[in-house]
Amino acid sequence: MMDKVEKLYKNFGILADSKDKISQHEKEFLEILEAVKGSSNEKRLASQFIARFYKHFPNLIDQAIDAQLDLCEDDDISIRKQAIKDLPGLCKDNHEHLLKIADVLAQLLQTEDTTELSTVHNSLMTLFKIDANGTLRGLFSQILTGEDMVRERALKFLSAKLKTFGDEVLTKDAEECLFQECKKVLQDVTAAEFLTVMQILTNLKIAKTLSGQQQLVDILVDQAELDKSFKPNDTDVIDRLIQCGKQVLPFLSAYVPSSRFIVYMVTYVFPCLSDIEGGDESEIGLQLELVKLFAELSTHCGTLENMSNILRTVFGKLIEYMPLPPAGENSENSVLQEVPKLEFSYVECLMYAFHQLGRRCPEFLTSETNVELLKDFKLRLQYFARGIQGYIKKLRESLQGMKSEELKTEENKLKVVALKTTSNINTLIRDLFHSPPSYKSIVSLSWKPLPVTAAAVKKAMPTNSNDNVTGTKRSSHTPITFEDGNVKPKKVAKGFKGPWEIYSPPSGKYSQNVKNFNPAIGGTFGGAGSNRGNKRGRGYGTRGRNGNRDNLPQ
Repeated sequence: MMDKVEKLYKNFGILADSKDKISQHEKEFLEILEAVKGSSNEKRLASQFIARFYKHFPNLIDQAIDAQLDLCEDDDISIRKQAIKDLPGLCKDNHEHLLKIADVLAQLLQTEDTTELSTVHNSLMTLFKIDANGTLRGLFSQILTGEDMVRERALKFLSAKLKTFGDEVLTKDAEECLFQECKKVLQDVTAAEFLTVMQILTNLKIAKTLSGQQQLVDILVDQAELDKSFKPNDTDVIDRLIQCGKQVLPFLSAYVPSSRFIVYMVTYVFPCLSDIEGGDESEIGLQLELVKLFAELSTHCGTLENMSNILRTVFGKLIEYMPLPPAGENSENSVLQEVPKLEFSYVECLMYAFHQLGRRCPEFLTSETNVELLKDFKLRLQYFARGIQGYIKKLRESLQGMKSEELKTEENKLKVVALKTTSNINTLIRDLFHSPPSYKSIVSLSWKPLPVTAAAVKKAMPTNSNDNVTGTKRSSHTPITFEDGNVKPKKVAKGFKGPWEIYSPPSGKYSQNVKNFNPAIGGTFGGAGSNRGNKRGRGYGTRGRNGNRDNLPQ
């Protein structure tokens, strides 16, 4: 009696040699299908032979696909891997069932075996090369309705692999399909899923065009729920705004402005920024994160209605962190009797944002109705500038002469950022102290990534130790003074951190290691808040779960 494996090889030979008459050998193909219930060797051969010949037997196609899928669920991992590897062969000459096969492969992403998972990935990659549109539709049928693990792994697969495809695979039509499917997913995502989907969209060619960037901004505006009021005690709302704001930054330009985010933050966030409950470090970090986000968004704010009112709100928030000098210390030659604790990180963000927005409404500070406001502001600018000089000097001395390698230590990295922060403030103060105020200087926000090198530190340092707002007088430099040296100091603005105190090392992101220098003024820097949990965003309801073969797309 002939061995069953030998019988399979014989059937293979008959079918391969039949050519145009292959459809007359249905009996041999049925015996191949029956082999999926046989021994391991029979199953391996059956897997390979089914994919090779099934297209010649239209009335057995469904039976052939089911037989192959049975092998994909076999108890033996080697059988499963062989069947998964051969699965795309069912679509090579007939795309009719590709969507179904892609759906099945998406479900197989649940495996915990890394080698099997790699085989699934390879088969999906093969399907993409056959028909990217159909593969995407099959994947997203599971992403939208499948199990959580399938959804997570399918999104991660797309995020990791799509960037490797050329134009011949990810065509314009395929990109449009992917874009539309991602929009559906964003209606119900976790925080982690949101970031993954945005990474997928960011890597598309459409994201490099103005129209695509505008569409992505529109999506993020919708995700941020800018049509709803801001709830300072709801960390989900805060998280959503911060994440959407960070994601929108790469798409902004002079042609794609951040106007809707700017208006929302000025209208809803700034009035209740200090109402974020509690006083622990993480919540202070949330406030600073929002202010930092606003500063970055302000770079591309565009033309806004009621710009004067928007500036007034930002200006009001800024001067909360800029104290007036105590009585008797409002002239340039007076000596600082007490040193203020200055909130450098907040001032950098808010002054930068005011400087950016002020370019679009330079008359805000110079109008006749704001004469006293400008005089008061210059008092604060002068006092803050005098306070910041000691800090800049100590930082500069601490970093002077260091080589690039030395600057890579955590402590010195913090000092470089601190120097950048204070130098930025100094530059902006010089601009705003002009008469009339100027908005020409360009600064890079201190937390934006830059290589830490000796050249970068040198660039951050003022070119002359006397080149500051309140330093030693020079014959070519007109000192900052006021017409009326007897202006009475007003009450310290709300939010100013008194009483006066000697500088203490910054906390949070700025390490306690920064304590080898003790500048003559006080000041604090705040670090960005840590990444928070896997909270859900808008519409995070329970998704439908249909992970079995009976619900495969047709």
